[in-house]
Amino acid sequence: MRPDDWYLTDDLDAFLTRARDFLHSRPALHTVPLTVTESLRTRGMQVYGDEATPYFGVLERDGEVRAAYFRTPPHPLVVTPLTPEEADSLALHLAGQGHPLPGVNGEHATVAALAEAWERHTGAPATLHGRHRLYRLGELTEPGPVPEGRPRIAGTTDRAQLARWYDEFAHAVGEARAAQDAEEWADARIAYGGVTLWEAPDGTPLSMAGVTPQVAGQIRVAPVYTPSHLRARGYAGAVTAEVSRAARAAGADEVLLFTDLANPTSNALYQRIGYRPVADFAVYDFGNGAGS
Repeated sequence: MRPDDWYLTDDLDAFLTRARDFLHSRPALHTVPLTVTESLRTRGMQVYGDEATPYFGVLERDGEVRAAYFRTPPHPLVVTPLTPEEADSLALHLAGQGHPLPGVNGEHATVAALAEAWERHTGAPATLHGRHRLYRLGELTEPGPVPEGRPRIAGTTDRAQLARWYDEFAHAVGEARAAQDAEEWADARIAYGGVTLWEAPDGTPLSMAGVTPQVAGQIRVAPVYTPSHLRARGYAGAVTAEVSRAARAAGADEVLLFTDLANPTSNALYQRIGYRPVADFAVYDFGNGAGS
């Protein structure tokens, strides 16, 4: 396999024309490319940062797309599952483009192979940053006992609260820079009812769970956040169950979420609600080298 088997573009429409059927063929494993490209399509190419233009790529053989990747600077590359041979050819392809590459995010075996190939071809050290697990909702189970309070879809009056919690969430999961501007994120989610709050009987917000728009029959729950002083009271489980139920009611074929494998509490909670493992993912950071 050759590096020039990969097609590179900064034209989102051209990328989706080539990759749409491939991405829709495995909506769970491709949930991040599906949701991110939908945000870029509907909200503009700078929604995840204006450092540089996003770019996209596909691997084509015999007229068929076999894999895809994208990057929204300053964030890491995101790639669909690859064989070791495909990972090696992608490393050579990317190194040849001369783009700075801070890291990669994707299915665990894929990014481990890509990190090894990138290090070998460029001399840039690769370090495991974190591991995550993708879950799919099976039979929804109320986490119980349900805490006092009720769910409520966030509205315009909640904008400041959502933005503050989004920033707190980003720092809590180790993202020094959030994927989007917090206020812009809040506006976008409010516009389609994409955040549900669990509020106390007096109306005080206690926890939130967001959902992505439905694309290719899948909706992903993200983010789920409870301020530290309100945790271990059942709010996160209650609000996650609520948005999961609503996603099913909206017609989603698959309801998905990611967890940090370093957090056993959240992994156990989501499994109690009815989420079942699909695949493990990882993020690698790349240091400086000839290709970075």
